[in-house]
Amino acid sequence: MKLKPLTLASTLALASTITSLASAATETELDNAFHPYKKGFPAFPGLNPGLVINKANVDQFKDALDPANYQLVKDGWYEVTAVPTIDFPNAKGYVEATKAHSGSVKLGGKNGEISGYVAGRPFPEEPDLKDPRAGEKLAWNFKYGINWGDNAAIYPFYWRYRNATTGQVERTIKFNFHFLNFKHRNDHPPIPEVTPNPSQLFRGIYVQVLEPQDLKNTQLLIQRYEDDLKLDDAYLYLGFQRRVRRLATGQTTDAFLGSDVMIEDFEGYNGRISDMKWTFLGTKNILMPYYRATDVKRTDEFKDPDGYKFIDVGGKGNCMPTIGWQLRKVHILQAEPVNPNHPISKRVIYLDAQVFGASRTLIYDRKGELWKSWMIGKAHPDFHLPINKGTGIALDDSFSMIDVQAKHCTTGQFKGQVDPKLNPPSLFQVQNLRSGD
Repeated sequence: MKLKPLTLASTLALASTITSLASAATETELDNAFHPYKKGFPAFPGLNPGLVINKANVDQFKDALDPANYQLVKDGWYEVTAVPTIDFPNAKGYVEATKAHSGSVKLGGKNGEISGYVAGRPFPEEPDLKDPRAGEKLAWNFKYGINWGDNAAIYPFYWRYRNATTGQVERTIKFNFHFLNFKHRNDHPPIPEVTPNPSQLFRGIYVQVLEPQDLKNTQLLIQRYEDDLKLDDAYLYLGFQRRVRRLATGQTTDAFLGSDVMIEDFEGYNGRISDMKWTFLGTKNILMPYYRATDVKRTDEFKDPDGYKFIDVGGKGNCMPTIGWQLRKVHILQAEPVNPNHPISKRVIYLDAQVFGASRTLIYDRKGELWKSWMIGKAHPDFHLPINKGTGIALDDSFSMIDVQAKHCTTGQFKGQVDPKLNPPSLFQVQNLRSGD
């Protein structure tokens, strides 16, 4: 019997199948995944804690910055203050679930399919540039990461729209944001999932506007399904119209309430795995917005009844929170929309190798030119509100979305709380949107 030679297509298919097979991570791989700084923190020549990188010295540290950060500092938008790199431990339940279940996880035949996933980080092994599906694995690690954990709230959350040229604050919106994982829960009861869950939801996001008056009680509900190939459901309740309307898929890439942020931008990337083509571009050490909240400048501007002080802002147009930047290990992930009508050509996401937060994202327009620079500051939970201490949740604590083409920005100042009591499952149902009437 004469064997047929392998074609290019069959060779690629075979390689894809081999790389998608499940295999348990070794103890060393698991230790490296959750303790990347066990053997020491990264260093860069001349980059010492307390150093301020500005347009005068930024060329010296170009390789320690992502391209957008480098250009914005060079153009005088803001300065970057280096702070000591510290360990950000992951939630204990999440780590234990990874150890117990990573060996059962494998990719499906096409993008957006996965099998054997129970809980924890699906693919804790170090990504390999030779693996054609390494980017997809990193995307799953992000989706099933612990951004806000099983449930949390930003309560309240201030967004400000700013003209970067004049410094004018055009609008201030006060929100409450809520997050709940229905499935794959690791640390807060009910574990492993919320029941009943007849629709098989994976995650819910609920947003309510508190101020200003003309938008008060506007609400957004996003329901993400366990099946990544199934489109999300998204609903918007307009308080002044007193009605709920379902959002069309394309509206998640519109400016949300007139800001510089799209719904798809939430949490770094708020979309399906199957919506993007994923490419792993490599791993390096760069400055990332990670810090102790007790060490950064705070403002008395917002009068929180509990006395909480929100992070201050500065730089051109007050477009950047005044935070610290740590030199951290990151995996660089490119996401290209599969929909040719999508308003962007790609995202380049810098995933922190320890907590898998998408704290830096570069967004490019259809022509391939840099459009927006997206920063989400991460605060260590042990140096924050008492309720967050010991949770192992790297807290979203500030954000800046800079439209470098329009010279405009939207900033976010947070009060994040890892508190299950603030996030009952009923909050994430369509019926709740009318409950305020």
